[in-house]
Amino acid sequence: MRDLGIRRAHVIGCSMGGYATLHFGLRYASMARSLTVIGAGYGSDPDKRAQFLRDTEVMARRFEELGTPEAITTYQIGPARVQLQNKDPRGFKELCEAFADHSPLGSANTLRGVQARRPTIYNLARGLARMSVPTHIISGDEDTQCLEPGVFIKRTCPAARLTVVAATGHAVNIEEPDLFNRITDEFLSLVDSGRWRPRDPRSHSPSPRARKA
Repeated sequence: MRDLGIRRAHVIGCSMGGYATLHFGLRYASMARSLTVIGAGYGSDPDKRAQFLRDTEVMARRFEELGTPEAITTYQIGPARVQLQNKDPRGFKELCEAFADHSPLGSANTLRGVQARRPTIYNLARGLARMSVPTHIISGDEDTQCLEPGVFIKRTCPAARLTVVAATGHAVNIEEPDLFNRITDEFLSLVDSGRWRPRDPRSHSPSPRARKA
């Protein structure tokens, strides 16, 4: 392959961006130096998939019919968003104000064309098992829609490490910025210094005790 002078990048994304980050590593591993995936997996629970798709369509119609400011009034206080409201009311208010400026048509199209059509985390199992890009999965322990998918990625991908942040919802990077910056800096430093290592295959043993040599 001809050298185009493209440097491998540290790729970081939250929520839908977390999904995109994961897919970047799966599809363009040669261009990724590392992946930091925050709050990815919403809509992956097979038992709740049909409800997720129905809710996504309802939300898309709210954007089209009500406009963004009114459409997001219920979304803002979802079960994985109220944590930010409680910790940082001012930051929560600023986030909501910024969100209110989004295009309602763009938001509706994103919900239908991206969120509703993307594969679940569990559908990515084969690719995740082969992926070797250093990957840091970060999830809030109260982000119930993304917590189990995060654990699944950790169990499936030998290149993944998982950090679960206590008493935290969906957007860990916004909710706990100091902690997020610290753990991300530590991860990137390991990768850049060559000290990062994939999971030891011996840790995959189904037995809680070491097998005899």
